[in-house]
Amino acid sequence: MTPVSLTEIRPAHDEEFPAVAALRWRWVAGQGGPLHGDQADFVREFAAWARAHAETHRCVVAVRDEHVLGMAFLALTPRVPTPQDFSRVCGDVQCVYVVPEARDSGVGGLLIEATLRLAAESGLERVTVHSSDRAIPAYLRHGFSVSKNLLQSDLRIAADVPANRACP
Repeated sequence: MTPVSLTEIRPAHDEEFPAVAALRWRWVAGQGGPLHGDQADFVREFAAWARAHAETHRCVVAVRDEHVLGMAFLALTPRVPTPQDFSRVCGDVQCVYVVPEARDSGVGGLLIEATLRLAAESGLERVTVHSSDRAIPAYLRHGFSVSKNLLQSDLRIAADVPANRACP
C-alpha cells in the first residue's frame, strides 16, 4: 500500500465534487443502502449541492496521484447567542469515507485531524460525530469522547411522537 505521506489532505477543489459524490454513492452501496436513480444523475446533483452548501458544509479530501480516495465534511451550525457571544457555532463531522483499498493506512485519521483543524480555525465551540462502530477508536484517538449529555431522537423510528406537544 502507498504510504500515507504521499496522500495530500486539503479542502476539496470545485472540480473534485463529482469524485466526492462518487465516493458517497460507493459508501451507500457498500452499506447495502437503497440506491435510487442513476449514479450519473446523483453525482451531478450531489456536486451541485456541495457547491451550493460550501459555506455550511466544508469538504476535506484525501488525494493521492490526483485521485480522491477519501472525504470528510464539517457541517457548521449557528448556535443561539449568549450575552457573552453572539457568534457561536458548532460543527458536526459527516460523511467521512476512505476507499476500502486505502483503509488502515492512516488516511482516515488524517481526514479527522484536518477536519478538527478546520473547526478550530473557524472558531467552533464543539464538534460532534455520529460514527460507525468501526471508526469509534479513530475518533477516540483524535480527542473525541462519549458525552452523557448528547442525546438524539431518530424521527424515522420515533413516528409516534405527538405533533401537538407544546414547547416549554
